[in-house]
Amino acid sequence: MDYQSLPKDPMMLLSFINTKLRDDYSSLELLCEDLNISPDTITVPLASIDYTYDKKLNRFI
Repeated sequence: MDYQSLPKDPMMLLSFINTKLRDDYSSLELLCEDLNISPDTITVPLASIDYTYDKKLNRFI
């Protein structure tokens, strides 16, 4: 998977990323490293719908 295949809609991105964090990655940093993307690629669109990453829960809330 690469940046181009991430969902463009923020709500779809939220669902996709939280599922990946739950099932496959122990942190946002590891997910971003594996996808070779900047965390801003995920955090900025999700901030636009008022979601932020919670390290303790390892999900966007």
